Amino acid sequence: MSKKAVIFDMDGVICHTNPYHSKAFRVFFEKRGLNPTDQEFAEHMFGKSNSYILKHFLGREIVGEEFKQMEDEKEGLFREIYANEIEPISGFLNWLELLKTNGFKTGVATSAPRANLDLIMGKLGFESNMESIMASEDVSKHKPDPEVYLTTAANLGVEPQNCVVFEDSFSGVSAAINAGMKVVGVLSSHTKEELPPCDHHINTYADVSLSQIQTFLKYA
Repeated sequence: MSKKAVIFDMDGVICHTNPYHSKAFRVFFEKRGLNPTDQEFAEHMFGKSNSYILKHFLGREIVGEEFKQMEDEKEGLFREIYANEIEPISGFLNWLELLKTNGFKTGVATSAPRANLDLIMGKLGFESNMESIMASEDVSKHKPDPEVYLTTAANLGVEPQNCVVFEDSFSGVSAAINAGMKVVGVLSSHTKEELPPCDHHINTYADVSLSQIQTFLKYA
């Protein structure tokens, strides 16, 4: 088999972290007299970079040391809240093992800070199965820019058209499409209708098969 790859976002794809990010941001914003609605979080938090989220909700650009301090505060709250709650989306670890035993290259490409990724990898133990690991610190342009996916493909030595991405957010799906990759939409945070067109959709990893992935890439 020619080189093929499957690339995973993290939040909402490996773990259903978004409710815990919401909790962390609620604490963060309440300290500043703000109380975003669930709808506002769905539209302006899930799948977005921290720079975008802070700019949107605080109404101004947050840059430099102020941004670093705010990001560290919020992500520290998230890790504190989530540390004892870490669970993979049903079937993920078995699905990853199946991909590895069938010769797929695999990577994780998240907009989250590396400390969050390390927390989750440390608990779930999948780091050794990823040939490429990329977090927010590793890119200059965030999703929907395709940089993180194109760089991951390069790290894996696989052409973009030979990659399938698992994503759960509008910006993430857009990034994968912009990279010229096939996309499986994970419906942990959004409905099919709320995402750009995907090649397939799943609720858990029981909803996808190896033959489907091979079919997506057959004519690549």
